[in-house]
Amino acid sequence: MEVRGWKTERMSTISLPDERVDIRGAAWLEQTPQGLLPHRLPQWTQVHYPDAFFHLNVIQPSGVRLRFTTAASSLTLHVAVSRTSVLLPTTTPGLIEASEATAEPAAPERFDVVIDGEFIASSTAPQAGVMVLDFEAGTVVDEPGPITPVTFDLPLVDAPRTVEIWLPYREHVRLVALEADAEIVAPPPVSAPRWVHYGSSISHGAQAASPTGIWPSVAAQAAGVDLVNLGFSGAACLDPFVARAIRDQSADVISLKVGINILNGDTFGRRMFRPLLHGFLDTVREGHPETPIVMVSPIFSPIAETVPGPTSIDPTMPVTVFRTTGKPEDVALGKLHLREMRQIIASVVADRQALGDANLHYVDGLDLYGQTDWPVLPMADLLHPDPPAQRLMGERFAPIARHGD
Repeated sequence: MEVRGWKTERMSTISLPDERVDIRGAAWLEQTPQGLLPHRLPQWTQVHYPDAFFHLNVIQPSGVRLRFTTAASSLTLHVAVSRTSVLLPTTTPGLIEASEATAEPAAPERFDVVIDGEFIASSTAPQAGVMVLDFEAGTVVDEPGPITPVTFDLPLVDAPRTVEIWLPYREHVRLVALEADAEIVAPPPVSAPRWVHYGSSISHGAQAASPTGIWPSVAAQAAGVDLVNLGFSGAACLDPFVARAIRDQSADVISLKVGINILNGDTFGRRMFRPLLHGFLDTVREGHPETPIVMVSPIFSPIAETVPGPTSIDPTMPVTVFRTTGKPEDVALGKLHLREMRQIIASVVADRQALGDANLHYVDGLDLYGQTDWPVLPMADLLHPDPPAQRLMGERFAPIARHGD
C-alpha cells in the first residue's frame, strides 16, 4: 500500500444519511426507495403548496451541499437523478409544439466541489431519469434514473480538509452513498453566521453556470456565511407558509427579495401588495424580533420597468425570450410594474423603521443589477441575469450578507 501524505489508498464508503456527512441548506431529508431526497422547506409545508410546480421547486436543491472532512484525492457521490421536462399548456399559442419537440430532460447540470471555501472541481451525473411537469394537468411525474456515480478528482494533500459538494440547482438528486480513497470523518461545527435568503428564479439560479455561481452562493462564499437558499422559480409570492418556515428556523441574517414573481404571474395588484408585505414581515418578526432583515426590491428588467405583467415566453422567437403581456394603461386599474413595486417596498421598510424596527433595511435591486449594467451584461432572455451578472450581483451583496445592513 502506497502512503501519500496523510491518506492511504484504502476506500471509504458511507451510505447516506450518516453523521459524518453534514447536509446543509435542507430543511427535511426524505428517505425514498431510490435514496435520500433533500427538501428546502419543512415537511409540514407540503399541504400548503399551491401547485405541483411549487413542489418541484422545493426538491430542486439550490444551495444544498454535503459537508465533511477528508484528505481524499478521489471522491464519488452515488446518486439517482431526475432532470426536469416541462410540458406547457396547449392553450398557449406556439408553445406546445416547441415543448413536445423538446420533451427530453434538461441538459446535465454541475455538481461543484469547494474545499476550505475555494472552488476546486465540478462533475455531472452520467445517467438520469426525468421529472415531467405538465402545466395543463397540474401534475408532476417523477421517474428517477438508475444509481449513478458522480466522480471528482481532487488535489493531493498532506492533511484532511473540509470538503463541500454543492448539488445542482435544478436537478432532483437522491443521495445514496459517498465514496472516497481516504477516511471520511465529521467536519468541524459550523461557526459562520447563518443567512436565510428568500427570492425568485434569479435567486434559485436561473441562467447561472453552476450551483456555486448562483448570486446568493457567490455572496455567501465571499462573506463567509452559512447559506439557506429559499429561492423558488416563479413562486416567490409572499406565501404565508414560507414566512412561517423562515420564522421557525435559526438565522443571523435574513433577506427577502420580492416583486418580480408577483408581476410575472400577475398574482395580485396594488391593493394587496403592501398589506401582504407587512404580513410576511410580521410573521418573520415573530421568530426573529431583533434579527437583521434586508428587503431587496427587483433588479432591472427592460420588459417590466413601466409595463405590468403577466410575463410569458415569446412564441415568435427561436430561442427562449420573455415578454410582458400587460398594457401600460392597466396601471390605472391597480396592476403593478417594477418601478412602482420598488417604491412600495421602500415605503413599507421606511414605515416600519419609523415605528422602531431599527434592524430592518432596504436594498434597491438596481444597486445589484441596474440599467447601467445592461449594456455590459445584458440578459439573453430579458428576465434572468446571465452567469457573469449573477456573479456580479453576489459580489455586490456579499457585505450585506455578512452584516445584514
